[in-house]
Amino acid sequence: MKYNIAVIPGDGVGPEVVAQAIKVLDAVAEAYDHIFIYKEAKLGSCAIDKTGNPLPKETVDICNTADAILFGAVGDPKYDNDPKAKIRPEQGLLNLRRALGLYCNIRPVKAYDNLLSNSPLKREIIKNTDFVIYRELTGGIYFGEKKLSQDEQTAFDVSSYSVQEISRVTHLAFQAAQKRRNKVTLVDKANVLETSRLWRRTVTEIAKEYKDVELEYLFVDNAAMKMILNPTHFDVILTENLFGDMISDVASSLSGSIGILSSSSIGTKNGLFEPIHGTYSQAKGKDIANPLASILSAALLLKYLGLYEEADAVERAVDKSLALGFTTQDIKRKIQKSTTTSKVGDFIADYILNQDDSNMNFRNIHMGQSTII
Repeated sequence: MKYNIAVIPGDGVGPEVVAQAIKVLDAVAEAYDHIFIYKEAKLGSCAIDKTGNPLPKETVDICNTADAILFGAVGDPKYDNDPKAKIRPEQGLLNLRRALGLYCNIRPVKAYDNLLSNSPLKREIIKNTDFVIYRELTGGIYFGEKKLSQDEQTAFDVSSYSVQEISRVTHLAFQAAQKRRNKVTLVDKANVLETSRLWRRTVTEIAKEYKDVELEYLFVDNAAMKMILNPTHFDVILTENLFGDMISDVASSLSGSIGILSSSSIGTKNGLFEPIHGTYSQAKGKDIANPLASILSAALLLKYLGLYEEADAVERAVDKSLALGFTTQDIKRKIQKSTTTSKVGDFIADYILNQDDSNMNFRNIHMGQSTII
């Protein structure tokens, strides 16, 4: 099969980790007889530097004609440290979500057995953690009206939601729960916010259509606490834009590294796949950033295209790299030496191309050559 993939490397370490995801997709193409045609586009700080616009029209056009989008990261310290900047890299990603109608962000959260010791939490608490966050992506405070008074002494950001916006992501979350453990947790702040009360009414009504799925409600502060104290409590978490952004970062502590958390942003006609770790600008160009989140995002991309066997091969390759301790410095164990971004990509690609040979020579692996024996 032939697929057109839009590639947006973005800023910071984005280009480095995306390069490894493409390396893995190329291995999948060779092993399973597919053709992936890549077309690169700019977004974020690099786009501002070249065009003055964080989201050039050409990028939107490329994405609209693609079967799926592989994305790196967006942002730059020179904008983060300038509160008066009118044009920001992140505006490009928000506008792309709006332009493509990417209304649902999906973030799997899993505690890998081989990384339990990397988490600051006790292993008996996080062991068997496996849940997914469904975050509404195009509404709420991020997209509401924003205003600063003329004297710059008062500012406001408006958060608004419609029943239609809530309903479409809610159906996706309940459908996902039916394929998992039949439980949805709605995270909101309904004791304070009118938008949250609309979420509760709407989700409660929709839940009647899914009689096999249990629905519970948690305030966002309580949910964040429970996520740390008892993460195995959760199956599917459903929440609005701002809360989803926050609790997703809380969830990163469960995995042992934010560098292995993938995500997808789904709309009616397109899907965008990206790691959640951001630009990690201090590691740019050093070949030390963890590419596993980007590679696992590529696995989500394959599932989106209906290539489930291929996605499973990628996930098994990641599991093998973790089992062997063939990792970057953010998740290395104390007794191990870390390897580089590019060598991790080489390992994953090699595994996919040689799945029948599972015995790996450790010495050669750490020399960067996965010799099959």
